[in-house]
Amino acid sequence: MRQPALTTTAAYQALAAHHIDIQDKTLRQLFAAEPQRFADMSLDAAGLYLDYSKNRLTADTIALLANLARTRGLVQRRDAMFAGEKINTTEGRAVLHTALRMPRGKELNVAGQDVAADVHAVLDRVRVFTDKVRNGSWLGHNGKAITDIVNIGIGGSDLGPKMACLALRSYAHPRLKMHFVSNVDGHDLDAVLAQVNPDSTLFIIASKTFTTAETMLNAQTARSWFLQHGTEAALAKHFVAVSTNTQAVTAFGIDADNMFPFWDWVGGRYSVWSAIGLPVALAVGFGYFSDFLAGAHELDEHFRIAPLEQNLPVLLALIGFWNRQFLGCASLSIAPYHQDLNRFPAYLQQLDMESNGKRVTRNGAPVDTPTCPVVWGECGTNAQHAYFQLLHQGSDIVPMDFIAALRPTHDHPGHHDALLANCFAQSEAFMTGKTEDEVRAELKAQGLPAAQIDELAPHKTFPGNRPSNTILVDVLSPAALGALIALYEHKTFVQGVLWDVNSFDQWGVELGKVLAKNIQSELTGEAQPARHDSSTNGLIALAKAAQNLR
Repeated sequence: MRQPALTTTAAYQALAAHHIDIQDKTLRQLFAAEPQRFADMSLDAAGLYLDYSKNRLTADTIALLANLARTRGLVQRRDAMFAGEKINTTEGRAVLHTALRMPRGKELNVAGQDVAADVHAVLDRVRVFTDKVRNGSWLGHNGKAITDIVNIGIGGSDLGPKMACLALRSYAHPRLKMHFVSNVDGHDLDAVLAQVNPDSTLFIIASKTFTTAETMLNAQTARSWFLQHGTEAALAKHFVAVSTNTQAVTAFGIDADNMFPFWDWVGGRYSVWSAIGLPVALAVGFGYFSDFLAGAHELDEHFRIAPLEQNLPVLLALIGFWNRQFLGCASLSIAPYHQDLNRFPAYLQQLDMESNGKRVTRNGAPVDTPTCPVVWGECGTNAQHAYFQLLHQGSDIVPMDFIAALRPTHDHPGHHDALLANCFAQSEAFMTGKTEDEVRAELKAQGLPAAQIDELAPHKTFPGNRPSNTILVDVLSPAALGALIALYEHKTFVQGVLWDVNSFDQWGVELGKVLAKNIQSELTGEAQPARHDSSTNGLIALAKAAQNLR
């Protein structure tokens, strides 16, 4: 059904009027007026705890936002996704990453096929294979156990497994070292190959079609490197594939029995739960990988049945929508106060920006409001000594998501208390700031003369009133990580519903790929140079001239 333009709806207009009513209220004022604000604006589910009290909104705001979500058909769209309807309309596909983490024994019939049974059939193969590699019974061509695993993929085939392997480092097998290659830049692969021994290295080639240009160039180079040390017959002991193209996989030299499939309803940025997660299962073992899936499923169930006003991903989405549409916040900073989550901001960049970085609705009409914010971030406390200056005193307001674990997986005394102190202090500082009167009183108490106080006061004043969420887990376990990822997946989906965009296609990725293929042919002399703009022609000429110096 065609949705009306967002800003024309009564629910949106009610929010706009409400924003006018409360826009001058500061977070300090809201906390002062609401002694129970923290208790009223925090909740937990699936092992996650969300405190959203430090946002510039009220209970009425949440009620109005939830009403907007209902009028935009969120409940129906959510149910359609879980049922396997083809909600990815531009590609004619279902969106069933939630089926990848359904427990064994549950059924999900889509077009007469039990999707859940298919998923567990592949998981069984993953379990058998990963057990062999981890227990040392899978041997390389010279009889050596595997010590290094190199995943070659790009986009979701790289970001998800890499992020998860780093996040779950504390649970990893001590013998296995994980490596990830994604960039077509040969320096990426070169750095990894310099660290590994071909006799004890396993390569995973992750490409659904086995034709992805960057992945296959890296794969062919890795294959050539291996053949300098081993025979083609030995390839099958050192290369496996995550793909659906059996013919191309076997032509490469990989045994079809060592090809782990997935389905066209698995989008790349939602694929870590599928066989694309093979590196994760290898690193932490199938038992912990199952916990990872179970944590995501628990969050799925919460998202599916909890009322919108008490629904973690829905609340996170509604708050982000409010900040984007009514507070004019054009970006969102992710601040994990956990070093093992150091690739989580990059993972969320793809998840959010590739999903909702759209300018037209599902029916092709222009979206009449801004859509996805720019998502970026870095681990605390490093971020505090890099860009927090701008967030505290810059001219743009940037909402933040603080993410932390209450307990560490290390036993170094003092570190975790210092980490959490910084996390909680920063969220407080962004909320309260420091007024000029407070600065002046502080400087006066230090005995500074009036002239120096006048000079320093503007520089030491913090506006505060910066919105933030804090998301806590007990320990960064496999289950907690699964729930955390699912939280943001569903948040992204909800915001796509509000904007009425298709969150599951990515046509914007394609244009650059087509142009790159043409220019590569020109650089290698396989094609006559096309008529480009003067800048592109000039850059091609410089690159061709440099070829003689290689």
